[in-house]
Amino acid sequence: MSNDPLLQPFRLKHLTLRNRIMTTSHEPAYPEDGMPKDRYTAYHAERAKAGIALAMTAGSAAVSRDSPPAFNNVLAYKDEVVPWIRKLTDACHDHGAAVMIQLTHLGRRTGWDKGDWLPPVSSSKHREPAHRYFAKLAEDWDLSRIVSDFADAAERMKAGGMDGIEVIAHGHLLDQFMSPLTNDLAGDHGGATLESRARLTLDVLQAIRDRVGDDFVLSLRMGADEKEKGGISPDDGLAFARLFHASGLVDVFNVNGGRIHTDPAMTDMIPIQGMKSAPHLGLAAAIRNATGAPVFHASRIPDVATARYAVSSGQLDMVGMTRAHMADPHIVKKIVEGREADIRPCVGATYCLDRIYGAGEALCIHNPATGRELTMPHVVPPSATRRKVVVVGAGPAGLEAARVAAERGHSVTVFEAQSQPGGQVRLTAQSPRRKEMIGIVDWRMAQCAARDVEFRFDTWAEPADVTDLAPDVVIVATGGLPNRTLFEQRSEVQDAVTTWDIIAGDVRPAKSVLIYDESGDHPGLMAAEICAAAGSKVEVMTPDRVFAPDVMGMNLVPYMRALQDKDVTFTVTRRLLDVMRDGNRLRAVIGTDYSSHRSEAHYDQVVINYGVSPMADLYFDLRPLSSNGGEVDHDALIDGRPQTIVRNPAGTFQVFRIGDAVSPRNTHAAIYDALRLVKDL
Repeated sequence: MSNDPLLQPFRLKHLTLRNRIMTTSHEPAYPEDGMPKDRYTAYHAERAKAGIALAMTAGSAAVSRDSPPAFNNVLAYKDEVVPWIRKLTDACHDHGAAVMIQLTHLGRRTGWDKGDWLPPVSSSKHREPAHRYFAKLAEDWDLSRIVSDFADAAERMKAGGMDGIEVIAHGHLLDQFMSPLTNDLAGDHGGATLESRARLTLDVLQAIRDRVGDDFVLSLRMGADEKEKGGISPDDGLAFARLFHASGLVDVFNVNGGRIHTDPAMTDMIPIQGMKSAPHLGLAAAIRNATGAPVFHASRIPDVATARYAVSSGQLDMVGMTRAHMADPHIVKKIVEGREADIRPCVGATYCLDRIYGAGEALCIHNPATGRELTMPHVVPPSATRRKVVVVGAGPAGLEAARVAAERGHSVTVFEAQSQPGGQVRLTAQSPRRKEMIGIVDWRMAQCAARDVEFRFDTWAEPADVTDLAPDVVIVATGGLPNRTLFEQRSEVQDAVTTWDIIAGDVRPAKSVLIYDESGDHPGLMAAEICAAAGSKVEVMTPDRVFAPDVMGMNLVPYMRALQDKDVTFTVTRRLLDVMRDGNRLRAVIGTDYSSHRSEAHYDQVVINYGVSPMADLYFDLRPLSSNGGEVDHDALIDGRPQTIVRNPAGTFQVFRIGDAVSPRNTHAAIYDALRLVKDL
């Protein structure tokens, strides 16, 4: 029996949870037709297999047709969900994990033009900024129906083998009733008193308990402090918790703080990199102390040390490490085996959540097997044949290629032109707010060191350097260099600098700066932040109708907080056509895709963010010497089969290129390139 606080069992009603680590409810947007099918099951089963005590699924499953998913959620209002839930619960139970699911009615946190085109209902007549819809003020018959819908959905989940359910109030319909900020009703469910604001939640909990009985765990996720004037105060939060606990209906509280009605509020509730860890832990402890009830909690608890402190200090009973388990599903297994140093770190990039809120699917920025458990391995199997692999470039793509090849048991040599690994990730990590990104590099370097990968830094690899090693496989991961060639000019803009120049500190910001951002990713805003902090007058210009679309909602928040109190403007639907010297300044010719309108403006400095140009000379030099001529069998790549194309029988090695050496993409794409190619070598 371990003395580790995280590995102690916990009794929750009829359940004995095998340790104190769980994933709290989150929707990775993997359902198909609203059902948690094979991909969804494989995702949760992987974490159950690795030792997690409780898998809290869905974030959240919809109980009513007038609560259509804001993104690809489970549809708990359909009877056909039951066998899929049974398959999910059986898979997790087979590995010893308990399973619960979160149920919700979204209220105003969804839209009328989704699902069955029914008007959303709420206690508020005001639009929720994050989803931009106005809801109908709920009538009594709406509330009766919704209460029944919750009970029906809970019964389906019990029939599907769930160990319990969680009702989410926080930010959703029930919380909209509970908060004075969002309850515009009068009468029994109106905003006049705390008790009337709590009535709908109590009605829902009672209906569920009546339907599922006492031998079923019922959790309530609530925001116990809205951290906004006029909203739920800490005293209100304690009062709500005492009220719900006294009802005897709630077995466990899942506590959080803040609001989620805007991107900034959501980001404060679920902090990203550069923000404080575990900011609401004290709030969870206060609810636990006030009620004596078990408490779950998750909010930026990214590492084992923070999780262990949260439990050992008695502030909560079960610690949620949800994003951390997206980065590494085997956290518990590695703790048990004394391999905490092997845990792939969550770097707080929140690529996962930003993709969901952008109508995508949850993916980890540096674990491409997450969400792809049916096709990608979290543990790379050894190869039957040992081969000699040469990797050129030690950015994220090259390091992943080296790591995976070494795990396969191959002999690996890596050439890197710089004195340190990391490529663009190391450049990104120069930002104090984004320094955690270096974990992507450090983890891979440690994994490579443990497997005797040879690194040759400060080496610009020429073809002979590669061929002298007599490789079987060459992976070209040389990345790219900033592109300064605008489409309109077809030649480099000589008088402009790049975002890399600014971020690296190679060029100092001038007095007035135009940042022309056609890529819409982090470097544009990173450069803007650096220039603004230096006192520059900054204009960020894009030809798109929105700026920085690839940064997305939650990651945009810290940039805006850093820029909005400075002399920074954002100009959309304007295209930079040309830049030329005009005395001591630069004259920019500016057009638009929407008309023939043209204008000119003067700046002291023009900074371009227009992707990268692949550095692929070495690849093209090696192609004629290779057996495959650089060709990739896409069907084999997608199906998970080895690459066997032979275009040149005289070739002595295969050559492939990955990451930005192919085309400008992002960190996740570069690492995914490497994993799915090299896992089959």
